[in-house]
Amino acid sequence: MDNKQQIADVLSQALGDNILSNIDILNKIEVPKTSDLGDLAFPTFMLAKVMRKAPQQIATDLVEKIDKNNFEKVVAMGPYVNFFLNKEKVGAQILTDILTQQANYGTNNDGENGNVTIDMSSPNIAKPMSMGHLRSTVIGNALANIFSKNGYNPIKINHLGDWGTQFGKLMVAYKLWGSEEEVKKDPINTLVKYYIRFHEEAKENLALDDEGRAWFKKLEDGDQEATKLWKWFRDESLKEFLTIYDELEINFDSFNGEAFYNDKMDQVVKMLTEKGLLVESQGAQIVNLEKYNLPVAMIKRTDGATLYMTRDLAAAMYRKNEYNFVKNLYVVGGEQREHFQQMKAIFKEASYDWADDIEHIPFGLITVNGKKLSTRSGRIILLQDVLDDAIRLAREQIETKNPDLANKENVAKQVGIGAVVFHDLKNERVNSFDFALEEVVRFEGDTGPYVQYSHARAQSILRKAGNPDLTTTNLVISDASAWDTIKILGDFPNIVRRALRDREPSVIAKYALNLSRAYNKYYANSRILAEDNELLARLGLVKAVAIVLTESLRMLGVHAPNEM
Repeated sequence: MDNKQQIADVLSQALGDNILSNIDILNKIEVPKTSDLGDLAFPTFMLAKVMRKAPQQIATDLVEKIDKNNFEKVVAMGPYVNFFLNKEKVGAQILTDILTQQANYGTNNDGENGNVTIDMSSPNIAKPMSMGHLRSTVIGNALANIFSKNGYNPIKINHLGDWGTQFGKLMVAYKLWGSEEEVKKDPINTLVKYYIRFHEEAKENLALDDEGRAWFKKLEDGDQEATKLWKWFRDESLKEFLTIYDELEINFDSFNGEAFYNDKMDQVVKMLTEKGLLVESQGAQIVNLEKYNLPVAMIKRTDGATLYMTRDLAAAMYRKNEYNFVKNLYVVGGEQREHFQQMKAIFKEASYDWADDIEHIPFGLITVNGKKLSTRSGRIILLQDVLDDAIRLAREQIETKNPDLANKENVAKQVGIGAVVFHDLKNERVNSFDFALEEVVRFEGDTGPYVQYSHARAQSILRKAGNPDLTTTNLVISDASAWDTIKILGDFPNIVRRALRDREPSVIAKYALNLSRAYNKYYANSRILAEDNELLARLGLVKAVAIVLTESLRMLGVHAPNEM
């Protein structure tokens, strides 16, 4: 049984009926700041009014009534009832669970295999993948893994930015200054060069913007030359994107981008008209969202063109029909918050009962030296360059620390790329952060390589011990210094659920750091390979740490090398 649940049960019994429900007690149980204050604690403040006693007195009275048989001790500390778990018994059970279940430890079936669509990454065609694309990509991938661990079926959708006026501008730039040979040699960088030049020249030559719009209109009307150019730009971009996704080891279930919904927007307009939601305003077609304290949502411009909103409504309806999702997630920057609020409100107004299943998963910006990245201004940092540099820095450190390491190149790749991904995900997603690569790829501190090194160290001990079979071992450890590590291991199933509840990969990353620190402290102060009757139990703890660190990193999309 879960330790918190066990405590909730004995507290329920001691309190009697009609004071607090079992679930309320469960939700109030806390983890004390240090182990000498106990393993779990229950605050009594909220009972003072009902029981008409001081919280300290309530705590003292409860300790008298509680069945203490399954605990090391239960004591009142001021207004808290503090529980000290039976370390040997609980510890042995946690280690047995992990060694028996292996990678399935912490897995649950809460989601009952319900489909969850995750709109993520979604770079723009004919632009390189920059550091700006990293967050949506790795947060979306980690969330997919977290949903899967909680029993859902994630469906990763890369909603490519493959439509819009920018393609008209790019066509004009290509016709004016481009060459097929130059594009074929280095597609993305060349197209970006044209795009930047277009914006520079358009400052002086205002007619260029009109030409861009005219070429996009040709594309919308199915013009042969415009369509051929668009397909070429799209195919070349996708090839380059796939190279980066392969390096990150992230795959997708769908690459249906904006263009895919061109023939699906009329049904949105029809639906809104039939529901009486579409109204005319100054020649445009809008939905009034005043009752939601939101600005009007424009569905069709005065020239009849549809907008992002129309397209996103069509995409949501398609996804519901195609996948029958239980949740529909959009891993998109925080600046788009209002757009998704409007979209959700429109579906609510249209009486779609799945409107509440739409979730915007916002995130903050990555800055470099405090500056926002921008393609238009030419201030971009290419994601491929960052990954290459991270691998190089990892390789240099491996050469210094372990020059004889086999598979050096592969490990450098796992460590370098893992460092970039982990650094992103250890930050709470709504926070912005400044990126400095040298800090990210360090083997010490709150970094991915530190967690990976902790795992490699555990594997090294198991190799020295000859990788014994530990599944039938008596896993009782009497050494109290092991308890902090075991207790953190026991919390992993709760962490998996909390990461899902908060839609927050940083919960997993911070947990992995916490477990690594506790394990390294234990390792530094204990003779794990000492030949005594608890040797196999200690090795069981080391093996359990390796299993849970591997699984934590896997959920984040990071490898756990066995040697570093």
